[in-house]
Amino acid sequence: MTPGAAIAGPDGAPRCPWALSAAEYVAYHDEEWGRPVHGDDALYERLCLEAFQSGLSWITILRRRAGFRAAFADFKIAAVADFTDDDRERLLADPGIIRNRAKIDATIANARVLVGWAPGELDAFIWSHAPDPATRPVPRTLSDVPAVTPESTALSKALKKRGLRFVGPTTAYALMQACGLVDDHLADCVARRP
Repeated sequence: MTPGAAIAGPDGAPRCPWALSAAEYVAYHDEEWGRPVHGDDALYERLCLEAFQSGLSWITILRRRAGFRAAFADFKIAAVADFTDDDRERLLADPGIIRNRAKIDATIANARVLVGWAPGELDAFIWSHAPDPATRPVPRTLSDVPAVTPESTALSKALKKRGLRFVGPTTAYALMQACGLVDDHLADCVARRP
């Protein structure tokens, strides 16, 4: 077996190896990761969750996603933009989320920036950085999957220029993977799109 190649999951179908360590990962991998996500609030949620994941395992975020949604008003940009200092203190005390002050502050600050954007602008802005799939080789093993690309670096710089925080190139690439701007399912993975 080639190290880092797709391996059989619980049903025998080959999957990306990272997806097999927990049942939540299998479901997320099969049903969400790499599937196109559109809508300003939906992309804002993914951007926030990727920022909270920075330095942590994605399973930590995945297992707390319901708590994050409850704490951050289902990631409705307009609602989070209206959060007050009392909301900030509530979030810092909420055991259902990651209580990182800088990440909480960035989530609120980013909503306050994005609430001023036109409807659909965040969606169009993020998707404008999607690379041409024809220019990307299909990854055969995990070592073929980059952590950062020129497109994620450009997206990171563009988001920062527009005033967003906690959007480094690695976070931007994770967003691109999670939201289907790129398809990094391995070549033999059952979830890879044709």
